[in-house]
Amino acid sequence: MHILSHAPVRLIVADDHTLTRAGLVLLLENLERVEVVAEAADGEDLVRQAEALQPDLVFTDIEMPRMDGLGAIRRLALTRPRVRCVVVSMHETAAMVRSAAQAGAAGYVLKNASAQELGVAVREVQRRGAYFSPAVASLLLASTEPDPDELLTERQVEVLTLVARGRSSKEIAHDLRLSPKTIDAHRSRIMDRLHAHDIASLTRYAIRAGLVPG
Repeated sequence: MHILSHAPVRLIVADDHTLTRAGLVLLLENLERVEVVAEAADGEDLVRQAEALQPDLVFTDIEMPRMDGLGAIRRLALTRPRVRCVVVSMHETAAMVRSAAQAGAAGYVLKNASAQELGVAVREVQRRGAYFSPAVASLLLASTEPDPDELLTERQVEVLTLVARGRSSKEIAHDLRLSPKTIDAHRSRIMDRLHAHDIASLTRYAIRAGLVPG
């Protein structure tokens, strides 16, 4: 049980909002045997610092520039699997919590969490390997919304996410290195599978599924 060691738990905090990040750092550093060793304002910087410093834990937001929090968690699951990642987010949907867990997150707490709950999260992840706050755990138990992965291929999920972010077929084609005609075909199949009739319906589904923020 790492938390029983006299050595501090080494943490990296990632959030693109400076005040939010500073507040979280302050709360965490006031906890016993916790040391914040670095901060990051985007997912790429988080991955770079975590690979270099190899902290015990990462506390990260989801929505960040360059690479979002879930992308960073997936990367670290491959390159630094011993680094445990905890999502700290305002998103209180079962789909988003499921997405975080599938990406490899060891925990999920809301941004309105108290300092006491942050301490519980640190201890539980160190002791048991996971901590999901009671609020989001109950959402998971109550949810019946199917995962996008159950309905769509990995490529279709990528296309849907970009469509919901307002990207045109030409822009998506450039991002994914495909032709606009191929993107249009993917979008048509996505609409068939989701029984959606327009872009607004696709966007609403993507928000409910946690692919994009509401």
